[in-house]
Amino acid sequence: MIIHGGIRFCEKGLTTSLRAMHVQSELLGMYNDNVTGFDKIGFQRKDPVVSSFTEFIGVHGLSQTIDDKVGRIAMSDNPLDLAIANKGYFQIQNDEGVKLTRDGRFKLDKEGNLLTLEDAKVLSNAGVPIKLPVVPEKIDDVKINAKGMVSVLNRKTHKLEFAGHIGVVDSNGVAVLDPQVKQGYNEYSNVSLQNEFIGMMPIIRNFEANRQIFMIQNQNLQKVISQLGSTT
Repeated sequence: MIIHGGIRFCEKGLTTSLRAMHVQSELLGMYNDNVTGFDKIGFQRKDPVVSSFTEFIGVHGLSQTIDDKVGRIAMSDNPLDLAIANKGYFQIQNDEGVKLTRDGRFKLDKEGNLLTLEDAKVLSNAGVPIKLPVVPEKIDDVKINAKGMVSVLNRKTHKLEFAGHIGVVDSNGVAVLDPQVKQGYNEYSNVSLQNEFIGMMPIIRNFEANRQIFMIQNQNLQKVISQLGSTT
């Protein structure tokens, strides 16, 4: 007895071209998101990942990974602007729970709570919100060192009072021992416009090629239909 086995996959050329154009449109959208985020503080590039079976399953074979390289660091006029010169994330807490971000633009409220621009609480390495022991008269009185230790100058005693360590963790939530926090700096995106545009070029060419194939197939199909209609 002989057993024959195998897999046969057969589908219309129009479907294949449409699926390919759909995939390439999604890929272009990912690259466009990176270009849009070029000047955003704390933005991290998303790297498209194409699986081995994307040509058969379409956009379901696409995914993204985050490029965690450090972005461009530039000086800021705000002493509460912080940048992490190492890999890692600030821990913040809002109504939705604990979040991770590299956007270190912070502010103080009237009670001395350290907040993000969206009023989320900045957490310490102990997982609790950071609150200054005294409300500073000037923002310059707040000092943050490279380890993330926050202190504030008490004008009455002329001494620095400890407020806590800013919690910096990796993507798995593990504490970063040497975050290299830079006070008075902003970190812009790690996107390279040149690389993004170079990455778009083959995708655009493939999209145009599939579009031409689709148009040719569609025209041929219309001819067949018209000829069949004329013979009846």
